[in-house]
Amino acid sequence: MRVGQPLVAIERGHVARTRPHRRARRIEYVAARRPLTGVRTVLPVLGRNAGRSWVRVRLPGRPNSHAGWIRAAHTLRRLTPWRLLLDLSGRRVTVLYGGRVERRLRAVVGAPSTPTPIGRYFVEEGVALGRVPGGPFALATSARSNVFQEFQGGPGQIALHGTAGLAGAVGSAASHGCVRLAAGDITWLARRIGPGVPLVVRR
Repeated sequence: MRVGQPLVAIERGHVARTRPHRRARRIEYVAARRPLTGVRTVLPVLGRNAGRSWVRVRLPGRPNSHAGWIRAAHTLRRLTPWRLLLDLSGRRVTVLYGGRVERRLRAVVGAPSTPTPIGRYFVEEGVALGRVPGGPFALATSARSNVFQEFQGGPGQIALHGTAGLAGAVGSAASHGCVRLAAGDITWLARRIGPGVPLVVRR
C-alpha cells in the first residue's frame, strides 16, 4: 500500500466552492499555474464527495489554512510521500518521507512581532534564487503573514528559503515570518520537495 498525501494537479482554472455543488457559494478562483514560475497548480486533497465528481482541497492564500470544493474534471491525481512539519518552539523543520523521518533541519523562524503563522499549508512552487538575499532556493507556500498584507511587492507569502545575506542565526526567531534554512539544507530540500507537499506549522 502506498503511503502519502493525495494531490490533484489542475489542468485549467477552477472555481472553489463551499459545498460540492455548482450553485454553492463561490470561495475563489484557482489558477491553473502558479504566479512565480508558471508550474502547474497542485493542491492537497482533503476528501471527495460520494459521487467522486468533486474533490475537497486545501487552497492557497488568505485566509490561512482554508479549503474548498472543486470539480474533479480536468484534474490529475497524484500522490506525494513527502511531508513537512515546522515546530516553532523548537525552531526545527522535520522532513518525513512515507511517514518516516528523513531529516531534522534547524531553522530561523518569525520574530515575536512578525511570527510565522501556525496552521496547515502546502508548498505552491519552488524557486531558484541564486546569489541573492534568501538564496539559493525558496519553497513558496500557501501560508500568508498575519502581519504583512504585502511584503516587497508580494502578497505577504511565507516561504522556506536560505539564509544568504540575511541577519539572524539558525535556531533563532528573527525573520519577518518566513522560515530560513542553511544553504545546504534548503538545497537538499528544494531538490526533493515539489508542489502540493503538505506543511504543518505548530507551536
